[in-house]
Amino acid sequence: MTDEQSDQDRVESRAHLLPEEAAAGSDDPQAQAEAILAESDIREADQNAAPDTVLERRTSDQTVVAVEPPD
Repeated sequence: MTDEQSDQDRVESRAHLLPEEAAAGSDDPQAQAEAILAESDIREADQNAAPDTVLERRTSDQTVVAVEPPD
């Protein structure tokens, strides 16, 4: 299977609208699927690509130490 065929399969499987998408309607489900998958691929490749989204990756030793309140 070529990459182009694989991409086409992804688009065709995504072009079947979810119930909420069907309720809202779509003039071109194929184009909508292509756009959604293209944006998804960009976000997967660059996790900082999503606007207003920050995913912090810290280990437990990089977090703030909790202070116990006095008795």
